[in-house]
Amino acid sequence: MSLKDEIRNVARQAREASLILGNLSTSTKNSALKGMAEALLRSTSRLKKANAADVQSAKKERLPSAMIDRLTLSGAVIRAMATSLKEIALLPDPVGEVTRMWRRPNGLWVGKMRIPLGVIGIIYESRPNVTSDAAGLCLKAGNAVILRGGSEAIHSNLAIAEILQKVCRQHGIPTQAVQVIPTISRKAVEEMLLLEEYIDVIIPRGGEELIRFVVSHSKIPVIKHYKGVCHIFVDSSAALDMAQKICYNAKVQRPGVCNAMETLLVHCQIAPSFLPLMAKKFKAAGVELRGCPKTRRIVKSVKAAKEEDWSAEYLDLILAVRVVDNLDEAIKHIIRYGSSHTESIVTQDYANAQRFLREVPSSTVLVNASTRFSDGFELGLGAEIGISTTKLHAFGPMGVEDLTTSKFIVYGTGQIRT
Repeated sequence: MSLKDEIRNVARQAREASLILGNLSTSTKNSALKGMAEALLRSTSRLKKANAADVQSAKKERLPSAMIDRLTLSGAVIRAMATSLKEIALLPDPVGEVTRMWRRPNGLWVGKMRIPLGVIGIIYESRPNVTSDAAGLCLKAGNAVILRGGSEAIHSNLAIAEILQKVCRQHGIPTQAVQVIPTISRKAVEEMLLLEEYIDVIIPRGGEELIRFVVSHSKIPVIKHYKGVCHIFVDSSAALDMAQKICYNAKVQRPGVCNAMETLLVHCQIAPSFLPLMAKKFKAAGVELRGCPKTRRIVKSVKAAKEEDWSAEYLDLILAVRVVDNLDEAIKHIIRYGSSHTESIVTQDYANAQRFLREVPSSTVLVNASTRFSDGFELGLGAEIGISTTKLHAFGPMGVEDLTTSKFIVYGTGQIRT
């Protein structure tokens, strides 16, 4: 069988499975999700062994440390994968939910009902935990999923998929509900992106280069997540201790992820007291600071920022810092250089907080909290399929409801149109 025929066969089987998945009972789906969680935990040793082969190859290929971090399946990561599946099982089932009903003058009752999207293709890099998160979310929303992970995680992804498929079989669910493309050939991605008759939507997760490749080659609608250029604005009324903790967490806790802070904006009135303290903490953590002239006058050791630093997604211990005159300037900076991902304000001023929430057009906007909370699990979605930075069909962390669409339902008593 040619590669083209192999990928087409996977997609066709996914389409057939989706017709069954859309009609599964909530109890069947929840039971399978819980079974998947337990199966992953029982298979910890097997998963670590498969993952070790991937990590070893990644180190041999000298892949970036941030990518290797995302690739690694530690015991904690596997437990988190299981927890996510259990959390998804606890979520309300969106399929069949009637979200609105209204009566027309002719007596017709019109409503909207949630239904599955159908077949979802997910193309992603590094993170094997995406395999189980995506499978769980798609199953709960009644969708079949085709997963194409990066070549660096092929052993991990295949092992996870085999475990999940076995649980599907035990619960009478088609194993084609969860499929991993078994080849690392990039040609497989190109073939997958042409199958609009079988696949309803493509969700790419990874670097900007991957996203742009998918968008330029796909005949299928794409939900995009280009990059996370996340900002924190420390307002003049901010409590210094709170601001330090939030900024440190947002940059240092896990710098190689899309919701890490990449640019720090500081009000000019608080900058002389805040920046030296913050710079000292960042220096101890190995963070390289690149600042505007005003920043460098306050902290002499800061490197000069270039224009490209303001729109950079470093995914590393590097931070751009800018001193701004007021809230207006902070918002203008975010709108100009941001990526519509996540922004936060640290302030004790209620009016400024409300303005920031209203006027910053990003998918997640926080007050007095770290940008690291822009995450499906942290926001109570159970897990996320990705973080959309475009407004169609979803915006921000995408949970189970975002993997459905809606259809109109109409109740009549014999009405005809005249």
